[in-house]
Order: sequence, then structure tokens, then C-alpha cells
Amino acid sequence: MDELTRPERLAPGARVAIVAPSGPVPGERLQAGLDVLRGWGLDPVVAPHVLDRHTEFPYLAGTDADRAADLQDAWCDPAVDAVLCARGGYGVQRMADLLDWDALRAAGPKVFVGFSDITALHEAFARRLGLVTLHGPMAAGLDFLKNPDAQHHLRSTLMAPETVQTLTATGGGALVGGRARGVLLGGCLSLLAADLGTPYARPCARGGLLCLEDVGEETYRLDRYLTQLLRAGWLDGVRGVLLGSWADCDAYPLVRAMLLDRLGGLGVPVVEEFGFGHGAGALTVPFGVAGTLDADAGTLTLEAPALR
Repeated sequence: MDELTRPERLAPGARVAIVAPSGPVPGERLQAGLDVLRGWGLDPVVAPHVLDRHTEFPYLAGTDADRAADLQDAWCDPAVDAVLCARGGYGVQRMADLLDWDALRAAGPKVFVGFSDITALHEAFARRLGLVTLHGPMAAGLDFLKNPDAQHHLRSTLMAPETVQTLTATGGGALVGGRARGVLLGGCLSLLAADLGTPYARPCARGGLLCLEDVGEETYRLDRYLTQLLRAGWLDGVRGVLLGSWADCDAYPLVRAMLLDRLGGLGVPVVEEFGFGHGAGALTVPFGVAGTLDADAGTLTLEAPALR
């Protein structure tokens, strides 16, 4: 797996567009997130349809066409330096085909941040644009707004990425010990499984360090997603696995046993509770950057800063 193109880091005064590709966004949380970004010296601008709600399907932030247009326009605006998602939920897969990927590619590399449902866009940006993206907190996310650690790590990644080239697991340790080098990829497990067979999913995780997490899923469903990835050959050749949060899932000992059962046979290092995803204080992880995982030490060392 090849490393991807790293966008430029942000500096004070950088313009950051906020978009909502998935679920509806609470206005008060959005305002709180904007205040955090302004406190960093950034210039956040809100896309026109961020606070919309679909009239027929209230789990969507406006129509597919409007959500796609907001992302497209923000990315293609030369005055915008970064695009941050407001929240996850559901909806990216409905609007991905409405994006003009040739126009997005022509606009050049920019910083892109999000997680959860945004996993489908991480995959698409890697496959279609060859671009490093950041799996990190979103502008209107409660875990981001209430947690200084999550804010600090995202800010450092955006503005001083050389200071966060070593990431350390916030809990847990090695499910399977060892060291491995590879290119980071991954995201929300259910989205990776749902993306199989689409034009935006990479053929497999060969050569990669795979990051996995999810939220609100029963263990048998997590088992199903992993089994689907295994049966499809998508995990063939993966170099190592980093496991993040499993918030609002079953009791962790059951989840842990299933993860070990499904992943232990890969014969690669696997580290648990690494600290990214839906948990409090979530780390920001750059996808498309090469690094070395030391499962026994619980560390991930990036070979280059996430951003140039």
C-alpha cells in the first residue's frame, strides 16, 4: 500500500469550511465548535445547508444534493484551506455518487477531518484523490466539545503535526504482540463492511495498519462485519490492527473476546483500546501516512508528520 499525498498544515487565519455530509447538526453544538476553532486562530465558515434537516428523512442533514453541493463547493473554493465535518450519523453513501471527483481532484489537496459515517469519505478520498485525511473529532461532536484532550490533539495535528508523530494507546495493550510497519487506513467497522463492492472502497487492506472502531453495535453484528471483511479477502495482507473505542456496544469483555477470535488468526500485531473513535479524548489519526505499530508498547510512530 502506497503512502498518500499530505496536505499542508494550517496556520493562524486559515479558512476552515464546516460541512454536514451525514446527519442533522444541533445549532448550539455547532456554535460551540465554531468558538473552539476561532480560539485556535482559525476562520471557520459554515456551508449553507449545514443546519438543514431532510423533510422526509429526519436522520439526514438536508437533501443528498444539498449535502453534496456543500462539500463540493467548499473543497473547490480556493479560499478554503480545510474542510471539517460537523458530525457523523448516516448519509455519506447516499451522496458520494453526486460529487464531481474530477473537480475535487483538480482543486488540489486540502485538509479533511471527520470520523464515524465519514469513514466512507476517507475511503473515497484515498481511492479517488490519493489524499491523506484525518480521522478525528468533528466540529459539533459532544466528545470534542467537552474534552480538552481531544481538542488539543486535533489542534496539534492540524497546526504543529511534528509534535504528535508518536501516538500512545490510552488504555489496554496488546491483544497480539509484535511490531509492524504499514500505511494507516480504516475507520468505523460497519462502514468499511458496507462499502465493500462500491467504486470507492479499496480492493483490500494489504500493506496497511488497519484502524477499527464502532458505536452502538451488538457483538454479533460486529462479528458479522469482521467476518464479511475476512470472507471477502479484504483483510488479506494487512500488517497490523489498531482497535479504538466500542462505545455503547456490549460489555467490553465480550467484545474483546470476539475481536481476538476474529483477528487473532491474522498473525499480525493487534493493539486494543488505542484511544481513537467515539470515546472521550479521541486521538486524531492520519490515514494514508506510514507508521510503525509496537503493540507491546502500545505506540504508533508516524514516519512523517500528518501534514506538510
